Amino acid sequence: MTQLAGTTEFSAPLKLKVRATCLTAEQFARLCQENPDLRIELSAQGELLIMPPTGAGIGRRNSRLTRHLDTWAEADGTGVAFDSSSMFTLPNGAVRSPDASWVQRARWEALSPEQQEGFAPLCPDFVVELRSPSDRLSELQEKMLEYIDNGTHLGWLIDPSDKRVYLYRAGQSVEVLDDPALLSGDPVLPGFTLPVHELW
Repeated sequence: MTQLAGTTEFSAPLKLKVRATCLTAEQFARLCQENPDLRIELSAQGELLIMPPTGAGIGRRNSRLTRHLDTWAEADGTGVAFDSSSMFTLPNGAVRSPDASWVQRARWEALSPEQQEGFAPLCPDFVVELRSPSDRLSELQEKMLEYIDNGTHLGWLIDPSDKRVYLYRAGQSVEVLDDPALLSGDPVLPGFTLPVHELW
């Protein structure tokens, strides 16, 4: 049935179990390259996660988020910022693409050019996930814990619909902020602040 423009339904991520197929890193990379309009991730449990496209509203918010982080990173110089199209292979084998992330420059430069151009084999020091209408909060919370378990020092899960932010820090309990005006990246990203109200 044909849908009218602007009435597309957003559904939860499609999960396909592929562990038994022994999907190689090269095959996964080719799958992503041949489907550039889809956001595809691979879980540590061998599930292929296919996310629906985001709406324009989330795209606009993500653009603002990335712009703030990249501007700070360029001025600070101690690390490298990445947008939502960047893929990372975590130590547990999962391949993830956070909505925004940052890696210490020394860790990034320790990678070979081939590793940098591929799905970089490291977990970012800082990650942000921006919840879209199609995202289940519980699944994003599990993903944030996975980042922390694999080496992330600071993570922000931003939920624009509820105007709420979940702060994840290594070795600490999750902190929940209701309708904050500003987020601080200290001490992981010294001096970085995000006027999160711009994302509501």
